[in-house]
Amino acid sequence: MKTNLKAVLTGTHTLSGNEAFIEGAFAAGCRFLAAYPIEPAIETIERYLKRSAEIDATFIQMEDEISALAAVIGASWTGKKSMTVTSGPGFSNMMEHLGLGVMLETPCVIVDVQQAGPSLGMPTRAGQGDMMQARWGSHGDYEVIVLAPGSPQEMFDFAIKAFNFSEKYRTPVIIMSDEYVAHKKEKVVIPAAAGIKIEPRRYFKGQKDKYLPFKRDKDFVPRMVDIGEGYKFHVTGLTHDDRGYPIMLEECQEYNVHPILWKIRNKVDEIIEFQETDTEDAEIVIVYYGATSGVALKAMKQARDLGIKVGGLKLDIVWPFPDKKITELAEKVKAFVVPEINYGQIVSEVERSSYGNANVVFVSHGEKGIDNTDDIVSAIKLVMKEKKVKNEIIEYLS
Repeated sequence: MKTNLKAVLTGTHTLSGNEAFIEGAFAAGCRFLAAYPIEPAIETIERYLKRSAEIDATFIQMEDEISALAAVIGASWTGKKSMTVTSGPGFSNMMEHLGLGVMLETPCVIVDVQQAGPSLGMPTRAGQGDMMQARWGSHGDYEVIVLAPGSPQEMFDFAIKAFNFSEKYRTPVIIMSDEYVAHKKEKVVIPAAAGIKIEPRRYFKGQKDKYLPFKRDKDFVPRMVDIGEGYKFHVTGLTHDDRGYPIMLEECQEYNVHPILWKIRNKVDEIIEFQETDTEDAEIVIVYYGATSGVALKAMKQARDLGIKVGGLKLDIVWPFPDKKITELAEKVKAFVVPEINYGQIVSEVERSSYGNANVVFVSHGEKGIDNTDDIVSAIKLVMKEKKVKNEIIEYLS
């Protein structure tokens, strides 16, 4: 698929995270957005509407988030690269159709601009309380790919990655943004269209009456066609055969559900992305993602200035989780410090993957301000005093 040159605003632009994401989505080939307006994601819709007429893109405001993701799934089957944007309450509403998108193996992108608190919470405050919901929110067995950008530049870059992952593995992909990253403004470098790698949709080539929508290739990824082009097939949320027709036999779990898992699990090492900083000689490693990225790097530098050897591991992709990397680091470092804008989610994965070989200190970060390094540095000092691995999460709550 060639990128529409009009879709790429080549050059350097001052953009918020929400605006940068839309520019990345357009550059990736997205031409359909269905959403229900919600803060702090409103600017994504505004930016999309502002630019959509230039590049023949479609927006539809649905009556709720349930129908928004349903519309996205339908649009994707017509050949459109499609997405929806929301925040925590809307993300909860989407969980049933996330499962449907997984079962129908539908490429699309879901953006959750996280806010603080459950229910309606605080739309004007950042949070990271939806991270476990992104992995486990729908029902049944499935795998997801979840990216966590930490800046407007990464919002642009990760938008393209998300659409590419969705097409390559024929699956919904989730972007976990947050209010801080969404509204932060900075200069974003947008390369020329020719320099942007776009994953094409893998289409079935053959007789129309021979098309099987769920017949898998060697990587377990079926080929798609556009609905309305004369291909006859059926799609259902029930377990199904290659034709898409329901099968309610016990063996269908293995036939139908196992490949949905293994098309991701078999490629985990290719999918997982992280950034390491000064981990070669580190005694302590800060594990961070999303909005905590900037402050984690500042805290790392402050600790180094104090003579403490601290490194960093930034999770660009949170799910699948980088178990192997955490396990490898746990064998040589004293401890992990995990700042999150919640009361403990990804820290449990760090603790699980360290197998008791390193202490794990959790910092519930953000109460004093997302840019404040005090709690993280204090937690680093605290863990330097710990001699024995406790096989438990140490909480640092100021």
